[in-house]
Amino acid sequence: MKKIILSLFVVIGLSVSGFSADMAKKPMKNFRAVPMEQVQILQKGKAKKFCPVCGMTLPMFYKTNHAADVDGETHQYCSIHCMLEEAMTKGIKVVNPRVIDNDTLKFIPAKDAFYVVGSSKPATMSMVSKYAFGSQKTATDFAKKFGGKIMKYDAVVKQVSLSLKKEIAMIKKRQAKAAKMGKKVYEKMCKATDQRFTNPALAKAYLKEHKLCGKLKGKPFQQVGLYLAGRAK
Repeated sequence: MKKIILSLFVVIGLSVSGFSADMAKKPMKNFRAVPMEQVQILQKGKAKKFCPVCGMTLPMFYKTNHAADVDGETHQYCSIHCMLEEAMTKGIKVVNPRVIDNDTLKFIPAKDAFYVVGSSKPATMSMVSKYAFGSQKTATDFAKKFGGKIMKYDAVVKQVSLSLKKEIAMIKKRQAKAAKMGKKVYEKMCKATDQRFTNPALAKAYLKEHKLCGKLKGKPFQQVGLYLAGRAK
């Protein structure tokens, strides 16, 4: 089975970038990820570790995580992009927006944060990176080291909103390609299910709960989630 898995990754050009407790002992290769013991998950439910919009695993993109109250429940997102996308597509108002403070790795009110926009560090669900800090000094130090402009929350929201539709269209195209890869992975490595899912987060939570894909994780796991979510449409 292990040989089959390794061969599949070589054939379809996938890379495993999993997130596990063992990584707490090693430097994080993904700048946005942090060890599980430092992760703060605010939302509830079986899919709580996944972004409710795109399905990405929240700890792997923790340094850009946002959260907001939606219909009386807290939703936690991989990025400000996904938070504003849910608000736009569902026609809802973002209430009590919060963001990860990269000084403390805890959530703080987004309006109190100092964002560094456009640094050389990787972006999440966008072409432009956005990292928030509780201290203006550390935001300034970060910008001096990695580039970018310091902005407050309202200005960041305005900037993101202007390009949101364009970025959503671009992301949908990438996700469609990823879903095609996910179909191949699913058929090779997962036990079949007739269950239908409205988003990739629910698909990934179901697969993990029922252990239908063994120890699949990282990028291939996300691709399978996208494929299964797309089957319902």
